[in-house]
Amino acid sequence: MSTLIVPIRKEDHGIGPTNAPVTLVEYADFECPYCRQAHDVLQEIVEEMASELLFVFRYFPLTQVHAHAETAAMAAEAAGVQGKFWEMHDALFENQRALADEDIFRYAEALDLDLGWFEQDMRTRRHFARIREDFMSGVRSGVNGTPTFFINGRRHDGSYEYPVLIRALREAAMTRAR
Repeated sequence: MSTLIVPIRKEDHGIGPTNAPVTLVEYADFECPYCRQAHDVLQEIVEEMASELLFVFRYFPLTQVHAHAETAAMAAEAAGVQGKFWEMHDALFENQRALADEDIFRYAEALDLDLGWFEQDMRTRRHFARIREDFMSGVRSGVNGTPTFFINGRRHDGSYEYPVLIRALREAAMTRAR
């Protein structure tokens, strides 16, 4: 079983208490239809396990298959430096079929981002190194597709359907409590 090689860092995007008994790390691609399906499941799980779960999102754009994946990741990171990572994250997944540059700028505008700053970040690819760092940490951890999940540092090879994933998370919480 693969393990998470790069531990959670301060620059990771996470929701939930940092001392939660369960940590769920997702490596995902904003253009991946399976990641979109997992997004809906994860929203429900994050809400349900709020005090017990730290959910961390990491970028894993599959650029050979998804033409807009890297640009979408850079948009999420550019929104993140303006304090709106999760809002952009949700907008990108919820509008997955519309990830062209003009669409992404429309989402940035709707999120009331500083568009000059956002545009400069996108034009200069300011956040490329950060996205590449996530990608390479995934490769080193054995990620070869999206979405890939790690529960308390161990790769979850089961389904990401709600009943399977919530059961695995609850079992991890019980194991940690012992």
